Amino acid sequence: MAIADQLITDKFALYNADCMSMMAGLPDASVHLSVYSPPFASAGVGGLYVYSSDPRDLSNCDSYEAFFEQYGFIVRELARVTMPGRMSCVHAMDIPRSNSGTDSYIDFPGDIIKLHEREGWRYAGRHMIWKEPLEVRLRTMQKNLAHASLVADSIDCGIASGDYLLLFRRAGENPVPVAHPVGMLEYAGERRPPNDVLSFRGHTGKQTENRFSHWIWRQYADCMWDDIRLNRVLPYREARDSEDEKHVHPLQLDVIERCVVLRSNPGEVVLTPFMGVGSEVYVPVLLGRKGIGAELKSSYYRQAVKNVQMAASGRRDMETSEPMIFEEGDPA
Repeated sequence: MAIADQLITDKFALYNADCMSMMAGLPDASVHLSVYSPPFASAGVGGLYVYSSDPRDLSNCDSYEAFFEQYGFIVRELARVTMPGRMSCVHAMDIPRSNSGTDSYIDFPGDIIKLHEREGWRYAGRHMIWKEPLEVRLRTMQKNLAHASLVADSIDCGIASGDYLLLFRRAGENPVPVAHPVGMLEYAGERRPPNDVLSFRGHTGKQTENRFSHWIWRQYADCMWDDIRLNRVLPYREARDSEDEKHVHPLQLDVIERCVVLRSNPGEVVLTPFMGVGSEVYVPVLLGRKGIGAELKSSYYRQAVKNVQMAASGRRDMETSEPMIFEEGDPA
């Protein structure tokens, strides 16, 4: 059964399906932007996080090499459906080989970059999403972040690795510019614009004088995104089921909002092949884009429907900023 369920409106299209089955029905160059977090592979057997027992689930690959072989089909299909010159934004992180206390890491983002370069994309840079070390320690129980490691033997001390947002540009020339004639109007992040720039918001004169938009652009252009609101996420606990394992890296709404505003125009199509509970469709719909998402896991799909329908009604009730305490079974 290629597509188990679907909900299609004039604002979004959601599919309870494997992303390859969904994308097969999309015309060439019909997508203006993709934003997603793929399952995180590991060096051992299976993915770092296993989301379901479905053999089509990318997290069930039996080796790191098999993961990238299968992921390659998705990256290639994304290139086909994406308009030339447009972007794909991929959330990833370095992968620890173990939690022994003397760990090494796999350069998972680096391998994602190499794969995209082979499949018709051009690497356009990356942002690091900063994480507070103590919060990472308490959330993941990473042994080499414990102060005891410093006391006993600081050679074993680790790093609270940030996440990465990898940017890729489809080969070819972009036929439709993403223009901001009065600059940026909203800021997605913890900081607040200084009072002395607020009067320039929506400035219609020379944009060299638009101090409000210049301030936002300096934050967005920075390689280090250090004020992402890590707790600004969609509800996910209701989507858990007995097959889930711990998942500690949901994609925050601030990250998605920055991608959508910078890399697409209102009315354009934003796609996510790994929809989870719908974050990468929810934000585009709120911002006046058309969202398309595929999710293989039925419990996640049902929660995504609830979340995205709320966005389509113009409401933000589904967003949460409560402290993010992860338990066994928290989905993306």
